[in-house]
Amino acid sequence: MVGSQRRDSPAGLVREVHLAAGGSLNKVSGWWIPFLHTVFASAAFLGALVIGWKLHYYKIVKNEHYGYPHEWFPSVSATIGDRYPGRNVFQILIALTAPPRLLLHIFWYVLTVRAAPKRAKALFWIGFLRTWTCAGWVYVTSGDDHDVHDVMMIAYMLLTIPYMTLLINISDKSLFAHSARKLALNRQRRKWVCMLFFGAIPPMIYFFLNHKVYKIAGAYTTYAFFEWALIVFDVMFDSLAMVEFKALDLSILPAKSDEQRD
Repeated sequence: MVGSQRRDSPAGLVREVHLAAGGSLNKVSGWWIPFLHTVFASAAFLGALVIGWKLHYYKIVKNEHYGYPHEWFPSVSATIGDRYPGRNVFQILIALTAPPRLLLHIFWYVLTVRAAPKRAKALFWIGFLRTWTCAGWVYVTSGDDHDVHDVMMIAYMLLTIPYMTLLINISDKSLFAHSARKLALNRQRRKWVCMLFFGAIPPMIYFFLNHKVYKIAGAYTTYAFFEWALIVFDVMFDSLAMVEFKALDLSILPAKSDEQRD
């Protein structure tokens, strides 16, 4: 791992560095980690929505009280978990999201542990648990076990509170940086996305209660829009790491020979 100090190096470009001994070493920008996470996560949800809309529209907008035309937009749970092949495409793409997501947690720890060791460790473990609960509501759908699905989703949202708060607090303490001003600006962006995320929760709960308790026609569609908004803000929050990770280079170094170690 190498901290890139070049201000104008193009993100994502694989650079070849010649070693003193005459060998060569490829270095890859850390920008790719949050970029791939954003691409796979976005493709998973958007792909499931497009497939469900095309193949099972009337089925995925229907709930226990109403169907089309009273309800005309599907919830996240109905989109990702109820029908083939949307469910399968979603689960394959979300599995591809796991490696960059775990690398995000690992390298956030690496970048911030010197400046804030306790908070860096807390962020890593909270991020890991949050990823595990995400798998819980992704791979155990509401159709498989409604209670497990809901418990895992609630746990995921609760863990999002310390996750976003900690990351906002230590993101500007990155070990490598092109510009302190860019770090401060990106921290402000995180605050706005965080506020949007948690600001969408109260109206989402309100419309869910209107649907579940008062059985108001169309309430579930409105609830679904706020549920999808949470997905957008969640993915957007982690995508902002492209700013900090652009200053990070990843490399594989040859191991020292036994003679060199001695």
